[in-house]
Amino acid sequence: MIPLADPGAAYRAQRDALDDALGRALDSGWYILGGEGAAFEREFAAWLGLPRAVGCANGTDALVLILRGMGIGPGMTVCTVSHTAVATVAAIEMVGATPLLLDIDPDTYTMDADELAAVLEDPPPGLPPVRAVIAVHLYGQACDLRPMLAACEAAGIPLIEDCAQAHGATLDGRKLGTLGAAAAFSLYPTKNLGALGDAGILATADEALAERIAAIRQYGWKSRYISDMVGVNSRLDELQAAVLRVRLPLLEGMNARRNAIAEAYDAALAGTSLAPPARRAGTTHVFHQYVVRSAERDAMASMLKELGVGTGIHYPVPVHLQPAYLNRVALGPAGCSETEVASREVLSLPMFPELTDEQVARVCTALRQVAG
Repeated sequence: MIPLADPGAAYRAQRDALDDALGRALDSGWYILGGEGAAFEREFAAWLGLPRAVGCANGTDALVLILRGMGIGPGMTVCTVSHTAVATVAAIEMVGATPLLLDIDPDTYTMDADELAAVLEDPPPGLPPVRAVIAVHLYGQACDLRPMLAACEAAGIPLIEDCAQAHGATLDGRKLGTLGAAAAFSLYPTKNLGALGDAGILATADEALAERIAAIRQYGWKSRYISDMVGVNSRLDELQAAVLRVRLPLLEGMNARRNAIAEAYDAALAGTSLAPPARRAGTTHVFHQYVVRSAERDAMASMLKELGVGTGIHYPVPVHLQPAYLNRVALGPAGCSETEVASREVLSLPMFPELTDEQVARVCTALRQVAG
């Protein structure tokens, strides 16, 4: 079976360099907030083109820390989408804020910029004031950020970029994560840039915000054992930082391989009942996922499985329909109608840089059989 993702293959492909890096970190005797983490923060910020990056325990915490650093909390609403990993919405509630879930553009699955503008101009009644927006760059490409940033600027609120699936993607030649007030990156093992366990990082051009967040991630300390503000424990450990330092210089090449696989899938789908994923104009897509959609999604997944091709669904149940959130989270005026249709139709195909040419060819053959 060709898997949807294979983190073990990534380790095996980089075994010697990763083992050396892990050995270096272990030999140092310093395993929390040491030299590896500080170096990775500098290197990631330089790669992104921002002055500061702050490592943390995971991508969810990266969002939480940004919100806390901005003073977002109870009595405030944060807009985001329901077609996302639940982590985005969980982060909003973890700081005590109220999520308002908006619909998606059906072609790119990212936030409907028109609905956001309408909500910021005329907020739904009965909710606390909107004080931030989390824009989720999904599957490896950008949201429609230009009008979203304009709407946020007009409303006087920050736009936070959720870049958990968009490491290295660009909009108008700029890397995602550099356009909003701050950006959160998950470094989960299956991400385009992944650790060997949980890890996260956030980045911003606002030095003062970065300093607050760096304190908040470790109990609010500026001086050891003295909490100048209420903080948490969310630190990027040295072993994961060492792994990430090996993988960051390889990221562009790994993203190029993802694009080559996507082009092969595009060619296989030509003339079939399935359309390739849409690419937003002016963007570079990095294909964290290669997602097709079909009204016969479940039958198609079963047929591909019989042909030895694994698939996934990102995401099968919108956040607002999951038991923990059902009938208690606010929706925008569109009622997330496009989100609900997409959740019944989207299907993710195998996508990771270590897929061999032979495996890619097998996926392409299966696609033509199933979608012809």
